[in-house]
Amino acid sequence: MRIPDLPSSDQPRNKVLRNGIRSLTDSELLALIINKGTKNQNAKDLALAIMSHYQNDLDRLFRSGTNDLMKFSGIGLAKASTLAATFELGRRYGSFIPPKRTIIQNSKDVFNFVKNVFSLLSHEEFVILLLNNNNEIVHTHRLSMGGMTGTVADGRILFKLAFDYRATAIILCHNHPSGNPKPSEYDRRLTLNFQKFGSYIDLHILDHIIYTDFGYFSFADEGLLSNP
Repeated sequence: MRIPDLPSSDQPRNKVLRNGIRSLTDSELLALIINKGTKNQNAKDLALAIMSHYQNDLDRLFRSGTNDLMKFSGIGLAKASTLAATFELGRRYGSFIPPKRTIIQNSKDVFNFVKNVFSLLSHEEFVILLLNNNNEIVHTHRLSMGGMTGTVADGRILFKLAFDYRATAIILCHNHPSGNPKPSEYDRRLTLNFQKFGSYIDLHILDHIIYTDFGYFSFADEGLLSNP
């Protein structure tokens, strides 16, 4: 029986849509990678046969080479190579050590972090730092670039990025090439609007840093933010 002919609840792709990728068994994950079976055996049954051959031991399966995999009917060089590449990625991720993240404790930490971004720029840029619960930077994104006297920050992009990276807090940063760190009226309104929207969805704006090569201005240090 072909996979499309199976009951909807037994089709791996439908299970992914319903319950997420982690709901799949090892053999169902393998079936998704295999994609297509043979005239006499669908991808799900082929995956079960392979798992059975390796006694459901992922370590043994991952150590198999392309020649070993090609011994199974329906697994040619292309599929064997795809499977071997998948196993190799799994091995590499298993030995991957994530780089140490920068922890933000105060405005000085932010200033030092964005110095490499803003130093000696002759135009304005707007950058956001997305943080997790431990105040670690999980992502940095340049939201916009402008001219010598201004740049526009789109809140829709900002908050979408925060959702995408599962951030719990945001720090706004932009530079003043003029060397004057004092916020403009636009800077104040923008910060207030972002802060107000963030409070509705429990996503706090921790600070807004205005960078210059001679120093900086912190909305939080100056008491212009009401976030806890």
